[in-house]
Amino acid sequence: MTAGLDSFKSKSTLDVGGKKYTYYNLGALAAAHPEVARLPYSLKVLLENLLRFEDGVTVSKEDVAALADWAKHRKSNREIAYRPARVLMQDFTGVPAVVDLAAMRDAMQTLGGDPTKINPLSPVDLVIDHSVMVDEFGGPDSFKKNVALEFERNKERYEFLKWGQKAFDNFRVVPPGTGICHQVNLEYLAQTVWTKTENGETVAYPDTLVGTDSHTTMVNGMAVLGWGVGGIEAESSMLGQPVSMLIPEVVGFKLTGRLPEGATATDLVLTVTQMLRAKGVVGKFVEFFGPGLDHLPLADRATIANMAPEYGATCGFFPIDQETLNYLRFTGRDEDRVKLVEAYAKAQGMWREEGSADPAFTDTLELDMSTVVPSLAGPKRPQDRVLLTEAKSAFESALKKTLGDGTGKVRSAKVEGADYELSDGDVVIAAITSCTNTSNPSVLIAAGLVAQKAHAKGLTVKPWVKTSLAPGSQVVTDYLEAAGLQEHLDALGFNLVGYGCTTCIGNSGPLPDPLANAVEAGDLAVCSVLSGNRNFEGRVNPHVKANWLASPPLVVAYAIAGSLLVDLNNDALGTDQDGNPVYLKDIWPTSHEVEQVLRTKLTPEMYRSRYANVFHGGDEWQAVQVSGGLTYEWDSGSTYVQNPPYFVGMSKEPGDFADIKGARVLALLGDSITTDHISPAGSIKKDGPAGDYLLERQIRPLDFNSYGARRGNHEIMMRGTFANIRLQNEMTPGVTGGVTKYVPTGKQMSIYEAAMKYQDEGTPLVVIGGKEYGTGSSRDWAAKGTRLLGAKAVIAESFERIHRSNLVGMGVLPLQFPEGTDRKSLGLTGEETIDITGIEGGITPRMTVPCTIHYADGSTKQLDLLCRIDTANEVDYYRHGGILHYVLRNLSSAA
Repeated sequence: MTAGLDSFKSKSTLDVGGKKYTYYNLGALAAAHPEVARLPYSLKVLLENLLRFEDGVTVSKEDVAALADWAKHRKSNREIAYRPARVLMQDFTGVPAVVDLAAMRDAMQTLGGDPTKINPLSPVDLVIDHSVMVDEFGGPDSFKKNVALEFERNKERYEFLKWGQKAFDNFRVVPPGTGICHQVNLEYLAQTVWTKTENGETVAYPDTLVGTDSHTTMVNGMAVLGWGVGGIEAESSMLGQPVSMLIPEVVGFKLTGRLPEGATATDLVLTVTQMLRAKGVVGKFVEFFGPGLDHLPLADRATIANMAPEYGATCGFFPIDQETLNYLRFTGRDEDRVKLVEAYAKAQGMWREEGSADPAFTDTLELDMSTVVPSLAGPKRPQDRVLLTEAKSAFESALKKTLGDGTGKVRSAKVEGADYELSDGDVVIAAITSCTNTSNPSVLIAAGLVAQKAHAKGLTVKPWVKTSLAPGSQVVTDYLEAAGLQEHLDALGFNLVGYGCTTCIGNSGPLPDPLANAVEAGDLAVCSVLSGNRNFEGRVNPHVKANWLASPPLVVAYAIAGSLLVDLNNDALGTDQDGNPVYLKDIWPTSHEVEQVLRTKLTPEMYRSRYANVFHGGDEWQAVQVSGGLTYEWDSGSTYVQNPPYFVGMSKEPGDFADIKGARVLALLGDSITTDHISPAGSIKKDGPAGDYLLERQIRPLDFNSYGARRGNHEIMMRGTFANIRLQNEMTPGVTGGVTKYVPTGKQMSIYEAAMKYQDEGTPLVVIGGKEYGTGSSRDWAAKGTRLLGAKAVIAESFERIHRSNLVGMGVLPLQFPEGTDRKSLGLTGEETIDITGIEGGITPRMTVPCTIHYADGSTKQLDLLCRIDTANEVDYYRHGGILHYVLRNLSSAA
């Protein structure tokens, strides 16, 4: 955990209440590097990490000095090796990560090494939270039925995870039905200051982590530095490899004022997201500062930190202050830990209080929170904020431009067996869901109060709305019931459906058949309103074209209104028992009402009680059987878990770098291609390659489950790569979905089928994209699938941070068009062949790579592409064919 080389003599002792802790004192750098005091708090965390792990090899004295002097220039091109304290996983990304570890144990045996070397060296917590689906809803037994279905569907996965918990050290599993990983992390796992006993000393250091979910950033709200990485990077961290990164730029976001009456934390985060997306913070840290923090509860900070992926930053960090201590105490953390956090932060210059000097930042922007107003975001991107007052006109505009038939006319279709028609704009899904908001008691209590007031006035939810409540932890149920609010949510159909991600991750479950049939018959643009963080096309539900992010109380309001074409500011939501119109203002709670419930109904004992046996699970989890020992007993008949082919034929030494010649284009894609487009997590269509695979194995469509749940089976995930129903491949204009043109014959076919034909011929492939390629969730399968389909390179105008790193980690070359050049200016149709040269002589970080495009008419064009292998470590990963191969070879050759 520590390297032992302490060039700056920083190793010190901290006495807290009679307990002694060893720590690496940043003050030891002050004499030679006085700028340390001006560092952003987030960089002080990185600096401590370098001090503690200085070994002269991966971390040098010069690395420490470069970061200590960062404030002089406020940016740096220096690469550093960062070692987070722990790893957090959810099951969608966790299952394939454990599959990879199991496969690495098999490969280690094949290479003649010791399989026990494949074992987490850092603590790993996997929270099973992404598998519950909203099949049952709107009834008192919805939760019980969904849990039963979850265990029935995921039996193979859960058996495998239980094996992993038994087979690997430092690996804990939080069972299904406990909560969302980020909320469990915030409320229980995270400590702000971590400790470990080593050589008889208790060492204290900042709590840090990487997670296999992009919303790992949520915990930055309590000053825990963490961000999302792909599963392959997480596995590398688990196996002792450092995270290779450039010292980041840090953008300071100054908050002043406080939220006004009627605005929620959701409205605040949508405003922040829009501002930071416009600013441009991809690859940068964002750190919040200013007097507004004195009026910002930790739950609101966590809401803002959660959506760092949506505003594009690596993380959104809040420093330690009195509010951090208040939250740690209130959520039942040990008092000795709370005292250590305060003493450590003050000793390290990591404590923020009123009047503290502002740190030095690369750049800044500012928001007066008193200007925040109720908002939504949609219909397909979280940064596209729309004022509540303009939501109706925003949908009407989208209907005319992209969602409808081009006329702007509202279309309708008959619903079989019902006395109403379904129309464009109708809300068919209203979901209180997702880590962003279900961690925040203020907005959930507000939703409960809206339900209470609406119920009292006799309002009901429209019959076409699928309602659901999926809290992020069981504590939410405790305080909603204690406040007497759950009964009113139940009365409106917002019954508990599960503790997990549900709708936000695409586990919304199917629409009732009559509604789905009406949508298809009328080609309707119906809506979802969810309290989530993601609303990309095709993500929430395959029948829902327009998805709107909103606060939980607005979710309830829209369920009552039933349509985005109802103007919530001016139109009545319905009528009361006496026939009088009821408006949103009539049922909207005041800040005082919310605060009174918070103050009187939410207690620390709720947290202590719920988390006392967090790893135990219910009867269903206890009944899951475990098989296998040191290595896993793979079941060839399993459709959920299979041994991936990454290490087949792997040699003990890596091969040479090789040029890519005669490559065909597999897909020609536009801007903002997300990891949802590349690697869907939602439902599996029966008439696609993955559906064919399951049908061939006698799996009923009813039991297909989701792509996310089946990520442990590479055969399904390969077939699902680029299979999103909303994907637009420009090689097949006018056709959406995972299709392409097989150029040798000109035939249109599935991307998977074409890729297999090219592989049989030995033809390498490239994928071409536009700006922000790979935005969205940190899905390792977006890179794994790309690699297994035979793509040797992805050429795009720009990459999102995590996906670029994942591509390198799977041995796929990310290449960037030069500024001002793109697929359109080059006249690409997908019928070209492409040569990428200059690689076989060796790669250096961010070198230029010659590319020759051979057009169908015989002409050629040459250009230089920027190689987005950004660090020396990434060069090694690519040379080995991927990060897993690199780690495996190193471990197998170690004595």
